[in-house]
Amino acid sequence: MMLNIITIPQLPIGDYFENFIRFLQRHFDFFFEGVNVVIRMAVHNIDRLLMLLPGLIVILIFALLAWWASSKWLGLFTFIGLLVVYSMGFWSSAVSTLSLVLVSSIIALLIGIPLGILAAKSDRIGSVIRPLLDFMQTMPAFVYLIPAIILFERGAVAGTIATVIFAMPPVVRLTNLGIRQVPTDVIEAAKSLGSTGKQLLLKVQLPISLPTIFAGINQTIMLSLSMVVIASMIGAGGLGQDVRSALSRVDIGFGFEAGLAVVILAMIIDRITQSFGEKAEN
Repeated sequence: MMLNIITIPQLPIGDYFENFIRFLQRHFDFFFEGVNVVIRMAVHNIDRLLMLLPGLIVILIFALLAWWASSKWLGLFTFIGLLVVYSMGFWSSAVSTLSLVLVSSIIALLIGIPLGILAAKSDRIGSVIRPLLDFMQTMPAFVYLIPAIILFERGAVAGTIATVIFAMPPVVRLTNLGIRQVPTDVIEAAKSLGSTGKQLLLKVQLPISLPTIFAGINQTIMLSLSMVVIASMIGAGGLGQDVRSALSRVDIGFGFEAGLAVVILAMIIDRITQSFGEKAEN
């Protein structure tokens, strides 16, 4: 009976968060507008550059990159895979998706790697960053789309920002882990030889932890690709838009082709980034 009498007050956490987003929108609109312009230009210019060249030339360039990064077999797979995407009529969408993935991944890495270094250097900073990363990784991806629309409007920029938030945690975690796993005796030896903190980081810790960092980079890029498809719901375009269009029309064939194009793109990006990680390890 006593338990029925006790009432727990309802916490309007959603209202608090909405007020916070509205506060940012009102007082920092100039900042978000600047970010909007920079990201829009970056995505547009990469997309325009890739579309400026003939499709077969771009395919050949990526095939040669895959050959150089890994092996002739990956180069051949890249050539055939992208040729299949081209022949299915998804080349323009694939280029738009690739542009969004590149911009999103670069931003996530530029923010994530320094954060991982800071977390490795300071336990206090690491203890603050860790729950934030948990929040970013476990929050449903669709939720990021809502504040992104409010702050950046519908389109590629909002999709890019949502993708950055969703894809950043792996590179932060693995950069932190990689630096912390550097053997203590190696660090002590470097210090005994008079290495400064900067030299220790750049010449000892980062080179040794590169394979682990590259694993984080690989995961971040793959998550960017998966999120870019979801971001088509807010007008990000690309292959995600084709998948969404097929779903709305219940077009099985078109949906399979668009999904196959995403799979081919994901496999190529994954194998190339893995190859760079293996080179760093060797």
